[in-house]
Amino acid sequence: MTIQERPAGAVIILDLKGKLVLGDGEVRLKDKIHSLVFQGRSQFILNLADVPFVDSSGLGTLCAAITTVRNVGGEIKLLNMTKRIHDLLAIAKLSTAFDTYDSEDDAVNSFSSAVRVSEPPSALAAS
Repeated sequence: MTIQERPAGAVIILDLKGKLVLGDGEVRLKDKIHSLVFQGRSQFILNLADVPFVDSSGLGTLCAAITTVRNVGGEIKLLNMTKRIHDLLAIAKLSTAFDTYDSEDDAVNSFSSAVRVSEPPSALAAS
Protein backbone atom coordinates (compact mmCIF):
# COMPACT_ATOMS: atom_id res chain seq x y z
CA MET A 1 0.00 0.00 0.00
CA THR A 2 1.09 3.52 -0.71
CA ILE A 3 -0.17 6.62 1.07
CA GLN A 4 -0.01 10.06 -0.50
CA GLU A 5 -0.61 13.00 1.83
CA ARG A 6 -2.03 16.30 0.66
CA PRO A 7 -3.37 19.26 2.62
CA ALA A 8 -6.75 20.92 2.11
CA GLY A 9 -6.53 23.78 4.58
CA ALA A 10 -6.39 22.29 8.07
CA VAL A 11 -7.56 18.92 6.73
CA ILE A 12 -5.10 16.23 5.67
CA ILE A 13 -6.26 14.02 2.82
CA LEU A 14 -4.60 10.63 2.68
CA ASP A 15 -4.92 8.97 -0.72
CA LEU A 16 -4.56 5.25 -0.08
CA LYS A 17 -3.62 2.90 -2.91
CA GLY A 18 -3.48 -0.87 -2.54
CA LYS A 19 -4.86 -3.45 -0.15
CA LEU A 20 -5.42 -2.54 3.50
CA VAL A 21 -4.39 -5.91 4.90
CA LEU A 22 -2.34 -7.55 7.64
CA GLY A 23 1.39 -6.96 7.34
CA ASP A 24 1.42 -4.14 4.82
CA GLY A 25 -1.28 -1.50 4.53
CA GLU A 26 -2.44 -1.67 8.10
CA VAL A 27 1.03 -0.94 9.50
CA ARG A 28 1.64 1.94 7.08
CA LEU A 29 -1.72 3.57 7.83
CA LYS A 30 -1.30 3.22 11.59
CA ASP A 31 2.19 4.72 11.46
CA LYS A 32 1.06 7.59 9.21
CA ILE A 33 -1.89 8.51 11.47
CA HIS A 34 0.25 8.37 14.61
CA SER A 35 2.94 10.52 12.99
CA LEU A 36 0.44 13.16 11.89
CA VAL A 37 -1.31 13.22 15.27
CA PHE A 38 2.10 13.63 16.91
CA GLN A 39 2.62 16.66 14.63
CA GLY A 40 -0.62 18.16 15.95
CA ARG A 41 -2.90 17.25 13.05
CA SER A 42 -6.41 16.03 13.88
CA GLN A 43 -8.61 16.33 10.79
CA PHE A 44 -8.28 13.56 8.24
CA ILE A 45 -9.96 12.28 5.12
CA LEU A 46 -9.05 8.79 3.97
CA ASN A 47 -9.58 8.50 0.21
CA LEU A 48 -10.33 4.82 -0.38
CA ALA A 49 -11.02 5.02 -4.14
CA ASP A 50 -7.93 2.89 -4.93
CA VAL A 51 -8.31 0.40 -2.07
CA PRO A 52 -9.72 -2.78 -3.60
CA PHE A 53 -9.69 -4.92 -0.45
CA VAL A 54 -9.74 -4.55 3.33
CA ASP A 55 -9.27 -7.56 5.62
CA SER A 56 -10.10 -7.82 9.32
CA SER A 57 -6.74 -6.32 10.30
CA GLY A 58 -7.34 -3.39 7.98
CA LEU A 59 -10.78 -2.89 9.47
CA GLY A 60 -9.24 -2.99 12.94
CA THR A 61 -6.69 -0.39 11.84
CA LEU A 62 -9.48 1.93 10.66
CA CYS A 63 -11.20 1.56 14.04
CA ALA A 64 -7.94 2.14 15.94
CA ALA A 65 -7.20 5.19 13.80
CA ILE A 66 -10.56 6.78 14.50
CA THR A 67 -10.09 6.15 18.22
CA THR A 68 -6.59 7.67 18.18
CA VAL A 69 -7.79 10.76 16.34
CA ARG A 70 -10.94 11.22 18.43
CA ASN A 71 -8.84 11.01 21.60
CA VAL A 72 -7.12 14.24 20.52
CA GLY A 73 -10.42 15.91 19.58
CA GLY A 74 -10.18 15.15 15.88
CA GLU A 75 -12.12 13.27 13.26
CA ILE A 76 -11.57 10.90 10.34
CA LYS A 77 -13.90 10.90 7.35
CA LEU A 78 -13.94 8.23 4.63
CA LEU A 79 -14.07 9.22 0.98
CA ASN A 80 -14.89 7.21 -2.15
CA MET A 81 -15.52 3.88 -0.49
CA THR A 82 -15.93 0.96 -2.86
CA LYS A 83 -19.07 -1.14 -2.60
CA ARG A 84 -16.99 -3.93 -1.08
CA ILE A 85 -15.69 -1.68 1.73
CA HIS A 86 -19.15 -0.19 2.28
CA ASP A 87 -20.58 -3.71 2.61
CA LEU A 88 -17.78 -4.73 4.98
CA LEU A 89 -18.54 -1.80 7.30
CA ALA A 90 -22.24 -2.67 7.20
CA ILE A 91 -21.63 -6.35 8.00
CA ALA A 92 -19.33 -5.39 10.86
CA LYS A 93 -21.97 -2.94 12.12
CA LEU A 94 -19.49 -0.06 11.78
CA SER A 95 -21.35 2.00 9.19
CA THR A 96 -22.27 4.65 11.75
CA ALA A 97 -18.73 4.84 13.22
CA PHE A 98 -17.48 6.81 10.21
CA ASP A 99 -18.78 9.76 8.25
CA THR A 100 -18.58 8.79 4.59
CA TYR A 101 -18.57 10.95 1.47
CA ASP A 102 -18.53 10.52 -2.29
CA SER A 103 -17.33 14.09 -2.93
CA GLU A 104 -13.99 15.41 -1.72
CA ASP A 105 -15.38 18.95 -1.47
CA ASP A 106 -18.27 17.75 0.71
CA ALA A 107 -15.86 15.86 2.96
CA VAL A 108 -13.54 18.86 3.37
CA ASN A 109 -16.45 21.25 3.94
CA SER A 110 -17.92 18.96 6.60
CA PHE A 111 -15.00 19.90 8.86
CA SER A 112 -15.59 23.64 8.56
CA SER A 113 -19.31 23.09 9.24
CA ALA A 114 -18.42 21.28 12.44
CA VAL A 115 -16.15 24.14 13.48
CA ARG A 116 -18.85 26.74 12.85
CA VAL A 117 -21.37 24.80 14.91
CA SER A 118 -19.02 24.62 17.89
CA GLU A 119 -18.17 28.33 17.84
CA PRO A 120 -20.17 30.54 20.20
CA PRO A 121 -22.60 33.03 18.69
CA SER A 122 -20.98 36.46 18.27
CA ALA A 123 -23.36 38.07 20.78
CA LEU A 124 -22.24 35.63 23.48
CA ALA A 125 -18.57 35.97 22.54
CA ALA A 126 -18.74 39.73 23.01
CA SER A 127 -20.12 39.41 26.55
